Amino acid sequence: MKSPGKVLLAGAVAVATVGALAGCSSAGGGTSDGKVHIVVAPVLPGATADALKALADRVKEFEKANPDIDVKAIEYQWTGTTFAAELAGGTLPDVFNVPFTDSKTLANNGQLADITADFKKTSTADKWNKNVLDVATGDDGKIYGIPWGPYAMALSYNREIFTKAGLDPDKPPTTLDEIKAAAKTISEKVPGVAGYMQMTQGNTGGWELTTLTQSLGGRMEEVGSDGKVTVTTDNDQTKAGLEWLKSMRWGDDSMGKNFLFDWSGINEAFAAGKIAMYMSGSDVVGSLMQANGFDQTKYGVTTFPLADDAKAGILSGGNVDVVNVKDTAAQKAAAVKWIDFYRTQPNVDKAAAIKNAETLKAGNQAVNAPTLPLFDKATWEQNQAWIKPYDNIPVENLKPFTDGIFDQTIVPEPSRHTQDLYGALDAVVQAVLTDKNADVDSLLKGVDEKIQALIDADAK
Repeated sequence: MKSPGKVLLAGAVAVATVGALAGCSSAGGGTSDGKVHIVVAPVLPGATADALKALADRVKEFEKANPDIDVKAIEYQWTGTTFAAELAGGTLPDVFNVPFTDSKTLANNGQLADITADFKKTSTADKWNKNVLDVATGDDGKIYGIPWGPYAMALSYNREIFTKAGLDPDKPPTTLDEIKAAAKTISEKVPGVAGYMQMTQGNTGGWELTTLTQSLGGRMEEVGSDGKVTVTTDNDQTKAGLEWLKSMRWGDDSMGKNFLFDWSGINEAFAAGKIAMYMSGSDVVGSLMQANGFDQTKYGVTTFPLADDAKAGILSGGNVDVVNVKDTAAQKAAAVKWIDFYRTQPNVDKAAAIKNAETLKAGNQAVNAPTLPLFDKATWEQNQAWIKPYDNIPVENLKPFTDGIFDQTIVPEPSRHTQDLYGALDAVVQAVLTDKNADVDSLLKGVDEKIQALIDADAK
């Protein structure tokens, strides 16, 4: 799922004149005017007037710099249930957005355009964080999209509470065992504070359990060589993760008394000092500041621990701009130029970076909230230097995350019936935290059967 509190660039900085909702590709790519025509879909249906105005301004700017390309921007939202029919009917835009969860599968299915050659012509082609670019890379090694707006799951913690408990806030936990030990210490030394907690409601329980499973090297879904998806929540890593939660809840009593948290609820409890550590998207501090009035000087964040397993990776989410597989070579080239202009350049252009930082700080929003970096460390450091005068979170508090994230393997979310899967797993997490004798094996087998039936029904 997308980090619930993430404000996506498209909504805030938007692009282009919005035409009809029926996202139809500009088949053929050119007309008698000698221009290459493309239809792009950078905003969702229902975009605000301000967003559409900003989009229109950006389209004009792009067309001025590229007079041989004509851009029509529309409101459009990609969905897996309608994609095949739109592809077959020729009604897809030339550029559209898909989530991390679907990009690699669509690429491997031959449903997205190969943009490798045009991508390599962009100024940032050699700068990408390979862990991020991998979500848009097919099994054949070719590039099928350009990612944007990524986040990584991380461990947020309250530095003030760490200090009260006699723990060093500059040396946060680096393993699950260390999280468990720190949670126990905090719950014993700081009355009324849960040492650690995870979300359990509104599909967030399944989201975070999936993060935990993948961090241990497991997967909730497996894709066979024939493309068939098998639900596999009943695996050793998921059970180990649930046992870890169970040991803190029932053995150490370090998870407090409330076990029914959704995203907004756990943020509120953390901001109020009732929870010392919790798992969330790496950029959550922005929402904590805006929605909960949290004092950002107390905020600490580090990478979520990964097991010593070749398949262990941190769950990430985000977006990938992709190109219609039916486009001409000229359209594909124009589409990549557009994506690079609209999505990528603001991350590497000094003037754009500074303007964004000024806007965020003026609105008391997080300027330097840690995210999953799009590019290599040198490019990220340059961007951080540009916005440094506007930083409103102590940089040293973020170092455990920013120093470690470049070394973590990124693993996308399960790709099929993702939210149904998360919702079913909510009940499993709740059971483990509220029933000491919860039958985990039976519960997970039930989830497998329920979600597998949904996936199989899609194939009929």
